[in-house]
Amino acid sequence: MNQNTKQTKIYIAGHNGMVGSAIKRCLRLNGFKNIITCSHKELELTNQDAVENFFFNEKPNQVYLAAARVGGIHANQNYPAEFIYQNIMISSNVINSAFRNNVKKLLYLGSSCIYPKYANQPMTEEALLTGVLEPTNEPYAIAKITGLKICENYNRQYGESHGIDYRSIMPSNIYGPGDNYNLMDNHVIPALIQRFHKAKENNLSNVKIWGTGEALREFLFVEDLASACMLVMNIEKKNYKNLTKEMQSHINVGSGNELKIKELAFAISKIVGFKGKIKFDKSKPDGTPRKLLDSSRLLSLGWKPTVSLEDGLKKTYSSYLKQI
Repeated sequence: MNQNTKQTKIYIAGHNGMVGSAIKRCLRLNGFKNIITCSHKELELTNQDAVENFFFNEKPNQVYLAAARVGGIHANQNYPAEFIYQNIMISSNVINSAFRNNVKKLLYLGSSCIYPKYANQPMTEEALLTGVLEPTNEPYAIAKITGLKICENYNRQYGESHGIDYRSIMPSNIYGPGDNYNLMDNHVIPALIQRFHKAKENNLSNVKIWGTGEALREFLFVEDLASACMLVMNIEKKNYKNLTKEMQSHINVGSGNELKIKELAFAISKIVGFKGKIKFDKSKPDGTPRKLLDSSRLLSLGWKPTVSLEDGLKKTYSSYLKQI
């Protein structure tokens, strides 16, 4: 079967998550209807035999690997063993089972946290493995690097003989509808939305935020990431190869805009309608001081983000209100 027809059988690993669900919506909007999914209860991706049986029975043509154990600084610090083990197992099982069952095209989603803590900014794809990682998310970063390298090395060994084409993208900080609002396990935007909303509801006089507020972050709305995923999956192989190298085959995906956590906090508090004070707990870690991606390779393909941070935050808050 032609790998890029609208009848292509596509498996989305992690379809219930924020990113996976956005990819599913994007594919359907673009006419792809033969999409298969399987919930965590139905398929444990850390179970090698279960994943192998799933691929053997379903035989997808393409795979979007968006499944992962994710979380913010608190979760990374408290569950390092789970973060490194589960993410390595998910990547290993899905990629290997895809290969063993003749899947020719796969897109692996990594994270900008794979880059060194003090990498030159903005971070190009060449920055990978050039320095030490941020300690608070090192286990997760190592797991995501492992998944990237599995794709690369399967291409190196089996690209010609088996015709596989496994690609990787490294997104910046993603946010949007369907985000995780578990206070012990979430990222900065959903954490701030929830804190400010509850503070408003309870008429609190202030909200305390971890760190100095000076760390810089780049944020990308999840629908923009989904459009980038579909573009990268479906561009001609020669065009992808022209942008990458055999042992540096990933592409960055970012908005190109960054702001301080302090500025983000004030923006979210305004959207939520919280009128109290914002305090920063400087005894808590900031994480990586700055994370801005150089997304020039993706931009050269004609992609660009379409949702501003303000509009994205409003859509995200609106989605949050519907689910509480």
